[in-house]
Amino acid sequence: MTQTNLSRQLAFNLSAITLALLLNGCSQGQHTVAEPNIQQGEVKDAFANETKIVTLIDFERKEQNQWLKKTDTTIMDVISADNLNTQLAVEFSKAGNISTLRIEPPKPWDLSEYKDYNIAFDVQNTGADSVHLYLSLENPKGDVQSHSISLAAGYKGTVYFPVDGVEAQTDSGMWGDVPPWQSRDDLMVWRSWRNADQDYSRISALNFFTIGILENKSVILDDVRLRTNPPHDPEVMVGLIDKYGQNAKQTTPLDVHSDAQLKQKADEELAQLAKSTGMPNRSRFGGYTQGPKLDATGFFRTEKVDGKWWMVDPEGYVFFSHGPANVRMANMSTLTGVDYDQPSIRQRSSDEITPEDSMGIVTVPDSAKDKRYVISKARHDMFQWLPSYDDELADHYSYRRTTHKGPIPHGETFSFYRANLERRYGDDSQVSKQNSTDKSYKKTWLDVTAKRMHDWGFTSFGNWVDPGFYQSEQVPYFANGWIIGDYQTLSGHTNHWGLMPDPFDPVFAARAKVTIDAIADNIQGSPWCAGIFIDNEKSWGEREGSVAQRYGVILDALSKDVKASPAKQAFASYLRDKYHTVSALNAAWKSDLANWSTLEQGVTFDAYSDAQTADLSKMLEMLGEQYFKVVHNTLAQVLPDHLYMGARMANWGMPDEIITASLKYSDVLSFNIYEEGVQEDYWKFLEKVDLPVVIGEFHIGSTTESGMYNPGIVHGANQQDRATMYKDYMQSVLNKPYMVGAHWFQYIDEPISGRAFDGENANIGFVTVTDIPYPEMIKAVKDVTSTMYQTRLAQK
Repeated sequence: MTQTNLSRQLAFNLSAITLALLLNGCSQGQHTVAEPNIQQGEVKDAFANETKIVTLIDFERKEQNQWLKKTDTTIMDVISADNLNTQLAVEFSKAGNISTLRIEPPKPWDLSEYKDYNIAFDVQNTGADSVHLYLSLENPKGDVQSHSISLAAGYKGTVYFPVDGVEAQTDSGMWGDVPPWQSRDDLMVWRSWRNADQDYSRISALNFFTIGILENKSVILDDVRLRTNPPHDPEVMVGLIDKYGQNAKQTTPLDVHSDAQLKQKADEELAQLAKSTGMPNRSRFGGYTQGPKLDATGFFRTEKVDGKWWMVDPEGYVFFSHGPANVRMANMSTLTGVDYDQPSIRQRSSDEITPEDSMGIVTVPDSAKDKRYVISKARHDMFQWLPSYDDELADHYSYRRTTHKGPIPHGETFSFYRANLERRYGDDSQVSKQNSTDKSYKKTWLDVTAKRMHDWGFTSFGNWVDPGFYQSEQVPYFANGWIIGDYQTLSGHTNHWGLMPDPFDPVFAARAKVTIDAIADNIQGSPWCAGIFIDNEKSWGEREGSVAQRYGVILDALSKDVKASPAKQAFASYLRDKYHTVSALNAAWKSDLANWSTLEQGVTFDAYSDAQTADLSKMLEMLGEQYFKVVHNTLAQVLPDHLYMGARMANWGMPDEIITASLKYSDVLSFNIYEEGVQEDYWKFLEKVDLPVVIGEFHIGSTTESGMYNPGIVHGANQQDRATMYKDYMQSVLNKPYMVGAHWFQYIDEPISGRAFDGENANIGFVTVTDIPYPEMIKAVKDVTSTMYQTRLAQK
């Protein structure tokens, strides 16, 4: 559809919205009203008599229309049913990956005179489906703070988030915050982690937007305003979490209230799983026996069949890889607010190959526990119960030597999930408990999880699977490794998960060999290993944005001395070979370098010519090619029979140059696509790439009916909506000829108080913290897996 026709279509849809409002209004009898954000047994609403400070925009004044800017959206004013209030109807288009309504006043809103306030606005979802709506604040420096919420179909209400005051400034160490007040208004969650260094006392723009939608979404906006915060409640986070790691202040349908109930639920599921025969027409490895029979090599491989890419299982059957990632317990612990005054337990070695968040239980010596102290009373007070050190569940304590985000740099952790597994399975297992390192509940968990995969119809695990599955020959899996060590690094404009390795450093190649040798030792040449993932979401740079945002790692290299940076040495050689003389380089870059030595000693730039930007692009591709070459060649040497699945690039970190570099060395490309689906237009370039692609991570979560405080990266309105959105996502994957798999992140809900490493606390699991499956999700999974092979084979 052309842009002109699209705009006409959007305008027609909005006219229909307007007509419906004028004829019918928006009474509660005609629309689903948002579920109140009020704790059980309470009826008070902190915003029942809100105190408005100032209106930012209410769409009443015609001059405000000039503040509105759009990308892939159509905007129009509408008059509500009472003919008194002007509102703004917006339709976000699936034609754009990020469809945005930008509100930019002639000069920034100056909020510096106000204190203790929140931003609120009234909104209606006028579409038939839920809307995952974002709102970002932008300050004059270009810093952005994003919040988001899922609005159910028919939603009509007020949403808000604190911007100033205790509630806005306190970092609780959790990705999604506890609603600070009881209210019928709904709290928008932080899109990501807080940045305390950013100042939003002046706001230059508001951006309403959607990301990666599969169908157009329509909302009506009104009265964006500042309100006074209600009084701070110092008890809001006290006693938040019960003995099972559940929300103690909310009740959900899957809550567990006793050990007996937990065991009863386990027995019921075990009986059901014992009767399950799994999905029909599946090979030993999960391939489809009713599809074309291809050459069997004894290992997983890829092949293009009738214009469509497939994985092929070791027996020669077409294979589509679908299942959960992160099926492990290693990062399911949460910080308790306790630390030990013994620095020796935080020592690290350069020989380690396991990242901090992938380590399992770390035993803390009694000598350290004797020096126990509370490092954060606020966090420690969240828990209604933690076991004493002599309790039988105390072996689920562990330690994090470092954290990635949050106010606590290191400290004691506890895993409620592991404790619940021991409560759930420990006494019923026939496995001997004599070997304390081989707990009975762990063996039962491995067996139950594998049986669930077969019953649910999943064909594989995704990345980060418990090594206990490696030799079990039950479910295909993907092995993984991180290349960590004391090699040189490069810093980009934004370092999402850490600094970028310098792949030109010989130490990087040596560490890659150590990591891949360890993977080989673990998988032992198993045909059940479908492929290898190395690293995850590296900070290559942004795909779009300023020169610094796109090429920050290259600019950092250029700022270094060649003697200190192997990457700088490679780039300096490239520039010498291309330009031969400094004067030629200066002419192209519009620079004034005195000689080659000036370049080699380190240079920075304030402006960039087109030729210089092109060279930065080429150097980024060189960096990527060196990285992929090192990894690919090492894998080919050590694990020649297994697929290299690429670097799991994130939406925000997949520059075209890196994709180009990866094509030469990857057997399968991998992208983590946290959107509502794989949009037809935005990902069309992958058809031209003509390589098989797997989605390394995706998910949809919800705070409704889960007791969780964060719905994850992509939001559903409730558990049923979450399941529906999962099915829509998978349909968008299955109809792409280049897709050979999709892995959901993750198997288990994250801890409600945040995983220890970075505070993520989202409802993104197929099972709860008590290991109970979400029924809506499992039904949706079976709907997909029971038909995915037939659907994919039938498409032309």
